[in-house]
This record gives sequence, structure tokens and C-alpha cells, in this order.
Amino acid sequence: MAQERKVVSLREAQGPRVELQLPAALIRLRDASARSLSTILSDFFDSADDVLFGMADRAGSNQDQIAYFDAMRELRLRRKTMANTMLAWVTRAFNELGQFDPMPRSRGLEEVEQDSLSLVDDSELEKRVAIDSLVTKLSNRYAEPVRLLGARIAHVSGHRELAERQMPLSPEVICTGLGRASEDLDIDIRARLVVIKLFDRLLVDRLTTLYQEANRLLIAEGVLPELKHVPVGGRKSQASIRKPVPTAGAPVAQPVTTGGSEAPDGQSAVTFSELTELLHRSDGLRSGSPIAPGTPQGNAPVLATGDLMHRLAGLQNSTMTSENGQVLPLSVLLSRVLSQGPDQRLPVNQVDGDVINLVAMLFEFILDDRQLPAVMKMLIGRLQIPVLKVALLDRSFFNRGGHPARKLLNELAMAGIGWTPRSDNQRDPLRDKVESVVERLLNEFTDNVGLFDELLKDFQHFMDLDRRRRELVEQRLRDAEEGRARHELARERVRGLIDGLLDSRELPDRALVLINEPWRKYLEWVFLREGEESQAWQSATELTDRLVWSLDPEPVGESTRDELLRAIPGITDALRSGLHEISWDPFAIDAAIRDLELAHVDVLQGLVTRRHAAPVPDELPAGPADVLGAPAESMAGAAGTDPLQAIDVAAGPEAPIPGAEASPQVADTGSVMPPEERKEPVAGPVGSVSEDSSVAARVSEPEVSEDWLEKAAGLRVGCWVEMPRDNGRLRCKLAAIIRATGKYIFVNRNGAKVAEYQKGELALALSEGRVVMLDDGLIFDRALESIIDNLRHNRRD
Repeated sequence: MAQERKVVSLREAQGPRVELQLPAALIRLRDASARSLSTILSDFFDSADDVLFGMADRAGSNQDQIAYFDAMRELRLRRKTMANTMLAWVTRAFNELGQFDPMPRSRGLEEVEQDSLSLVDDSELEKRVAIDSLVTKLSNRYAEPVRLLGARIAHVSGHRELAERQMPLSPEVICTGLGRASEDLDIDIRARLVVIKLFDRLLVDRLTTLYQEANRLLIAEGVLPELKHVPVGGRKSQASIRKPVPTAGAPVAQPVTTGGSEAPDGQSAVTFSELTELLHRSDGLRSGSPIAPGTPQGNAPVLATGDLMHRLAGLQNSTMTSENGQVLPLSVLLSRVLSQGPDQRLPVNQVDGDVINLVAMLFEFILDDRQLPAVMKMLIGRLQIPVLKVALLDRSFFNRGGHPARKLLNELAMAGIGWTPRSDNQRDPLRDKVESVVERLLNEFTDNVGLFDELLKDFQHFMDLDRRRRELVEQRLRDAEEGRARHELARERVRGLIDGLLDSRELPDRALVLINEPWRKYLEWVFLREGEESQAWQSATELTDRLVWSLDPEPVGESTRDELLRAIPGITDALRSGLHEISWDPFAIDAAIRDLELAHVDVLQGLVTRRHAAPVPDELPAGPADVLGAPAESMAGAAGTDPLQAIDVAAGPEAPIPGAEASPQVADTGSVMPPEERKEPVAGPVGSVSEDSSVAARVSEPEVSEDWLEKAAGLRVGCWVEMPRDNGRLRCKLAAIIRATGKYIFVNRNGAKVAEYQKGELALALSEGRVVMLDDGLIFDRALESIIDNLRHNRRD
């Protein structure tokens, strides 16, 4: 078999697309990234075969085994096609820089497809959730390198407001490219999810090189070479690292990376020796920080590391909490094994003392961190001794982002951010799982660091299952909210159109029934299906205008009656065609048209008997031919489309329309009930729509400063906040931002909706402290940044 090329040409993958003009530095970055991605993908395909074969061998069912073998076969056959698809996607992200959005949050109403108005099927939903999970994992793993690369690309391209998701090598671009590449595979959803999971397993760790080389290339091009840290969202982090003033002969520690196992730009993360150098040059540890190494008295021997480990093993299973339930600091715990008398302590060697101090400062930060609930702090705090033992055994613990003990701490803390206590009679799977991890470490850990890796994988598997369940619930909530928002907007637009046309008009009651019931439903359907900017919607509004005019023809001129006689047949034909498009009951349509014809007869007779006609205006309204030339095609879109797809996913039952009972389809075509009659009870505050929307009754936005409005606008989906609820505090996650209505939807950890805010209301709540943003960044990395920051401030210059 011919050997496949390891590098796929970027231009070959790109196809005939016309390249935009990019700066030379970005062209070189694009080509270098293509070569790097080609190598990574080639290695992935080479490894995937063995991994899938092993998974098939261990499969628990025939279905799973078949899925693994199907994935293996398709990956072998289509690896080149998939690589080309992936590279073409990344190339497009470069060429459309600043305009390309790999994961549009929501489409405009003009782009709403009829099928999208119903809930997506489970297979598509599972695929979407799998891609979203992969994006989240990459974003957490490579947060800092991605932000640095995005800042440099924005600088060289001139796109000052370049969003992180629009950066051509962002996790969103990479993951959606992988998702598109997987669409080339001729396999069912089970096998497709296996492939996406394989991306997670084999590709995540390999992207370190991609981001390092990309940052190095732009640094070599002279693009922001001094940039070391980019605050998240343009805001300074709690522990932003200040650049120290160099001291002659003193090594300067570099900032700790928060996004991966190595720092960006090819620089190493802060090493243990650099940390200890900062520690020794500090003016002293903060109040409450534990131990400096003991000083030997005379010829008293220093406690060897092995002896210290032995003493720690005896301490590991002892009580680690005070009488009031607080976790004891490491200084108090170690005093039990290092104390020789009232004021004497066994001396330890300098290196071990430094490790003890750094671990103690690390846990001091964790136990003081307000982001973690008290119960989770207590559980994680019990790991002080096991973590200290790991740090004594392996100094790379402080600077290797991929260290299993460090990753386990981060995973436990991230899981704890959204935890909320449950009532006594309810099971709490998350708390039970965290407790089991802590207990196993306390009971089983001696010097086998592999136990951390085993527990890390087990806990990640537990969280993946839990996350997948929650994300499915959240996705359905988002779909429902977006469907509700589209229908609310359609109802508001149609209400505004009809109210404006009927203002100061006198129409017969039978005509008002036709306009306000079946015709209103048709207008809403056209708005949802075709969009506000479509020709079909414009034709529908013009027809509605002509219909109202035909029933109250003002102003009246000499030719008004003739105009009516010419226009009425076209108006009635177009009305009949439109109502048939939404599957309205044919008998009800015939009755409505007969009533309309009788109303038109009354209008024509009234014109004959009218003695004083109004002056003829210079310009009469547009002739009916402009509106009624091709009513069925222009009004309702392509023939044969089923209007039942316009069902409101959140609509409740509505009062029956006279004449509509005979058609079951009519009852399913959506609701025209005013939203105020259908609002569901919501636990959180509900206010007016956003400034950009006219949906629902307008109320004035609360006055709040621009800074807080910007903070509210800067919240990203997935971030955690804390708000008051039931005499306590509730932690919840931002699950969706509904652009059409400006609503921010918050859910609890189970994915259930607990609150919704408008942008102004949310900004006001943030400014008043009723809603507090939580930092869900990696806790170990935040703690290490804080330690470095404090040591640099306290150093003796």
C-alpha cells in the first residue's frame, strides 16, 4: 500500500477559495500551523488504530465492539479526506479573520430553518455536546497560550476586538474542524462519538507543540515579544503577576502558566528552584503561613527525607479538623510530628523545608478561596499530607501542569465550584465521589504517585458522565428558550403590524376576526419561516395593508371604487392561498372568505351612496398587482413545506379559534396567545427585554454604570455565579444568552433553570452584589500565581 503523505498542502486543502490579504507574518503562521497540524493528525491516525483495537478487545457488548471496529475501518479509509477537511477549516479561519465564527451562538430569524423550530434529535444533540465538551477541555488546558496567541494575532492583523473564538487556532476552531472532519465518516452516531472521544484522548495533549510553535513564530516576527500574560476578558486576575525589578545576580522567576503543562512562547514554567529563590529572598512569609525549616542545635542531625515521609505516613490518617470543624493548617498538623518539646522542633533539610512552606502556602490559598463551598474546602483540605508527600517525592509537581496530583486537585476544585448542599434525605453523588477519592488517598497512598493518576482518570470518567447528562438537559433548555424567543419576537412583530394598520380604522367585526385570528397566525408563520428581511414577509405585510385598506378605503377618491373592484379578487385569492399554506381548516377558510366578500359588498355599497368624496390624493397606494401577482409563491415560500414545523417548543394550549376545530393540524401550528397569558413561573427575577429587542411589554432598563453593563455583557456561557435564594446562597451557571430577547438563563448543577435576567437587571444585580461572579479557573494555578505574586512583593531588593 502506498504510503500516505504526512503533510497535506494547505492550498490543496483550501480548494478554489479566494484568499484574503493577510499580513506576511500571519501567512507564515498559517502555513506553519498547517504543517504542524498535519503532523499531529498523522500521528493521531497512526495511534488510533491500536487504541481502537484495544478498546474493541475490552468492549462490554457486541454493539460497542462493532462501533469500535466501524470507527477503525473508516479512519483507515478516510484519513486523508479528514485531514484535508480539517486543514480547509483552519485555513478559512485565517482567511476570514475577524469575520469567521466557528460556533455561532444563534442564528438570526432570517436564517431560521423550518426544521430548527422543533427540538434537534438525540444523535445530533449528543454530537454537539461531545464537541462542546472537547472545546471546554481544550480551553481549560491551553487557556493562557491561546490568549497570548490571540493577542498577538489581533495586534498584527489590526483586529483590536478579535474574539477568542475567532482566533484561527482557538479551541472552538480546532474542535469544530474535527467535528466537520468526522462528518466525512460513513458511520452511525455511536461510532462517531467514539471517534470524537478518541480526539479527546489522543489529540488534546499533542496540541502543546502547536501553540508553542505558533507563539514562537510570532515572537520571532517581533509581534509583542515581551507579552507574558493576558488578563482573562481584559480584566486583571486576582493574582496578576507583576514584573519584578531585576536584582543584580538574582535569577528572575517567570510567570506560571495556567493553560497547560508548559508555559507559552517556549519558556519553561516556574521551576522549583526559582520558587525557592523567591522564597529565600522574601522578607518573611505571610501571617499564618507555616514553617521555615528547623535550625539544628549544635551537632543535632537534620531529619532525613525518608524519616520525614515515615512520620507523615503516621499523620496521614489522623484527625485533620479542629473542634469547630475547620481544617487545621499544615503548620499545626506538622507540629505533631516535628515537635521535640514546648519550643523545639526537629530540623529538616533546606529543600524539604522549602517544599513544606510552598505546599502550606498553596493550601492556605485553597482554604481561604471564597470560590469553593466550605464542605469542598474541608474535603480538599484533608489532602494536605498526601500532596506534601507527593511534592517531597517529585519536585516537578510545582511546574508540570500535567502532573496527576496537580490535575486531580484542579478537577476536584472545579467540580466543587458549582456544588450546592442537598437536603438530608437526598443523595449527593458528587460529594460522595469526592469523599471516596479523598478516603482512598488517605488510606492507600504511600509513595506510589500512580494512585493519583488512577483516581484522576476515575474521577474524570465520573465527571464526564455527569457533565454529559447535564449538558443534554441544558441543550434542551437552550433550544426551548430560543424557540420561545423566536415566537415571542414573531408575535410582537405581527402585533405591532396589525395594531398599526388598525389604528383609527373602522372594520367590520367579521373582518377583525379574520385578521386577528387565522391571518395573524399566518403572518407569524411567515416571519418565523422566512425572516423579517425576506421578500415573503414584505409581501405579507403589503397584503395585510391592502386588506385593511379594502375594508376601510381612506382617503376616498373618484377612482377608489374602481381600485377596489380590481384589487378585491387578488386580495381574497392571496388570503385563501396563505391560509391553505398553514393548513387551516378548509371549511373555516371558505366561511371566512364569504364573510370577507360580504364585508366588501358593504364597503362598495357605501361608496356608491357616499355623497362627499374626499379629495383625490396626488399619489394613490400601490396597485394590487404589486402585491398579488404570485401570492402563493411569494407569501409562503417553497411549495410543499409543512407549516407544522413552526410549532412553538414552549407554547402552551390556546383557546380554540371558531371554525378551526375540524382540522387537527391547526391546533398544532403554534400559539398566538399573548405572552403575558402564558408565562411560566420562574424562580429568578424576570424583567423587560433587552434594548435590542421589542419583544414583550417594554419597561425602562434600570440605571447602571457602563462598567457593570460591560461586565454583564462579558459573561460567557458556562461561567458560575452566586446569588441569594431561600435565606441562603445558590450557585448556578450561565447556560444560555438568548440574543433575540436579551435574556441570560441560569441553571443549577442539575441543569434545571433557576433564574433569568435581562442585561440591565443582571448588571444592576452585579453592581449591588446580589449576583457575584465566581472564578472557575484552575485552582492550583491560581494559588501558584498568588504565591509568586506575594513572594515578589515581599522580596528584599
